[in-house]
Amino acid sequence: MYGLKRWLDRSLTAQAALIVALGVGISAVVRRGEHPASWVVHGVLYAAIGIAVVAAQRRRGRRAAGTDVRGLAELNRKIRHCEVPSDPEEQEAMRRLVADHLRRMERAGRWLPYWLGFMGLVAVGILAVGVATGSWLFPLVYAVFVAGFCYWALWMRRRSFDRCHFMRSALERQGEPVW
Repeated sequence: MYGLKRWLDRSLTAQAALIVALGVGISAVVRRGEHPASWVVHGVLYAAIGIAVVAAQRRRGRRAAGTDVRGLAELNRKIRHCEVPSDPEEQEAMRRLVADHLRRMERAGRWLPYWLGFMGLVAVGILAVGVATGSWLFPLVYAVFVAGFCYWALWMRRRSFDRCHFMRSALERQGEPVW
């Protein structure tokens, strides 16, 4: 399992294959009446969009850290596991990457209340329409899913903030001279 996770972390091709497989599976469930070729086309389309987003994120991260794709994957893994690098060049790259992560999370945090409000309005609207039409089971499941998803997004954001702040303080302590 560790090898698979590491391969997915480093390889854009592996991520594309996973997105195509998931896209085909989801299209098959959602679009049962359509031809299987349509499922594959939708899966490839979803993969193209997903890979474009991932490639843009990787390019931005590589520029911020000043490293290659494998180095970026390794730095991100070390951030996730709270491992402080011992190499001074790697520490400097880590400082830049953590600063970029924190800057992007703080900038995106300004839009977080609007995003949560929009998600809540959509869930309440679908629930209201469902209750008005008498079909309340799907809207209720959707509202619970949206609430769970929003909670998960907030929890992951808090976790990422904590990890980045820990890494920044650990790197600052690492850079202090020992008397």
